[in-house]
Amino acid sequence: MGMTPQPRHLLSVTDLTPMEIRELLDHALEMKRRSGPGDVLRGHSVALLFDKPSLRTRVSFDLAVSQLGGHPLYLGPEEVGLGTREPIPDVARVLSGYVDALVVRTFAHQRLEELARHASIPVINGLTDGEHPCQALGDLLTLFELRPQLRGATIAFIGDGNNVATSLALAACSLGMDFRIASPPDYELPQRMSEQAEALAREQGGAFSQLREPRQAVADADVVYTDVWTSMGQEKEREARKLAFRNYQVTPDLLAQAKPGAVFMHPLPAHPGEEIAPSMLEHPQSVVFQQASNRLHLQKAVFCWVFQAAWEGTSR
Repeated sequence: MGMTPQPRHLLSVTDLTPMEIRELLDHALEMKRRSGPGDVLRGHSVALLFDKPSLRTRVSFDLAVSQLGGHPLYLGPEEVGLGTREPIPDVARVLSGYVDALVVRTFAHQRLEELARHASIPVINGLTDGEHPCQALGDLLTLFELRPQLRGATIAFIGDGNNVATSLALAACSLGMDFRIASPPDYELPQRMSEQAEALAREQGGAFSQLREPRQAVADADVVYTDVWTSMGQEKEREARKLAFRNYQVTPDLLAQAKPGAVFMHPLPAHPGEEIAPSMLEHPQSVVFQQASNRLHLQKAVFCWVFQAAWEGTSR
């Protein structure tokens, strides 16, 4: 596995072409069906550089590296102090001399971009305030398992125009899907990201809508998706957010306004009683835990992409 002079980074969904997203989903599903260990990372090490705590992202990346034959090395905030104990360019250059790839979970998206600029190895976004590409791609993998034809399907996202909503909008519009988001004033998708999603939707034959009313968003949708109202780092805004989002709870009644058989999705962790009614994770139409487990298979395919490994066994 020779390193290329210019490493492939996955900082944003838009680092992948629509064709590469489709290939990634194909390959991830193939790897899930095979489920045996691989050797894409044999003899290689991957640092998991995490400024924020994590359950799914940490466990799925750690296992993805191990199952591909590599060695995962977890570095929490106390080891690194990214940008505080040591300047970001120095961290990037030091780690580039030790490991073969970096998975980074941090706050400001600019920190991730700065790391990537100074690293000579692939950098993968494990979550920033701006985007969460591996979450969104894992979500699309879950939908792809359920319905191989994603083009033309409608995702209704109810709530905050956050990092998950941003990546999901960009990924869905890249595949010619209809992405609708219903948010209260001042909590919409960032304008630059809305414009990017609209442009992708135009190119790929999809649609993008920023709406106010949850019922308008879910009407005839194939997927109803929500996320927490208050993300890590926003704790001081909790009360203001609870007030702003009080009419944006996903309930069995709201899900019933979508297409019959529509699926319910949530990236977890959830706050029942806030963004979802207490019963939603166990709802018969919920695929939330399938979503969580699919992060592992998607991330294995991401390693194949960043290292330009062969898309083995892909037939579609």
